[in-house]
Amino acid sequence: MRDAVTEVVTIRGDLELLTRTAHLLSSVREEFVCAARDLDTWSRPGARQAMAARAGHTQQVHQVRKLLSPAALADEHSRAHLRELVDQGALVRIASAPLPHETIVIDRRLAILAGLDGPGGREYTLTTAPTLVGGVYALFDAAWETATDLKAFLRGEQPRLDAAGRTVLRALGSGATDEKAARELGMSLRTYRRRVAELLTTLDADSRFQAGIRAGELGLNG
Repeated sequence: MRDAVTEVVTIRGDLELLTRTAHLLSSVREEFVCAARDLDTWSRPGARQAMAARAGHTQQVHQVRKLLSPAALADEHSRAHLRELVDQGALVRIASAPLPHETIVIDRRLAILAGLDGPGGREYTLTTAPTLVGGVYALFDAAWETATDLKAFLRGEQPRLDAAGRTVLRALGSGATDEKAARELGMSLRTYRRRVAELLTTLDADSRFQAGIRAGELGLNG
């Protein structure tokens, strides 16, 4: 591969990933975005030092955004590392649930997607195809908008539902009519509807449907 990835390339193993992308990771000009389940996704043995250093670097690029699963906060060392990135100017957000896919997008011109582990190492797909890069970036952006800022996440600044609130939330999710839900919960219809209104306010939702989506984003459906 020369100075750019040609359309779509699939490679296997962290060392080959580093070999093929080191110059690209060193040439970020405007924006570096990364979605990962944990802090080791892009810095495994063999490629760890160079990849981790480049992926965490914030001083030579205009903007760095990192979207991570809650598992990335599993220990104090990881939390301290992310706080340091924020102090250096990176934007870090935590998704409400494990991320189904992991990716890096550089300057909206190159996308790297991490696949599954296999006998020959982890598979990675690299692409510079504008349509594919744009699609990956749009999905990242959508996930970013629903995630929580790192500092707010660590402070626990999420809506808190008491047992009654969660019961009403489950009733909404069941699709039952107000009358049936109120009867099953042992409430008057008026009380049930009042609690639904309070729930919408707590979740900053304009509709019951939006409340369900918001609760899912925040991991409150369990």
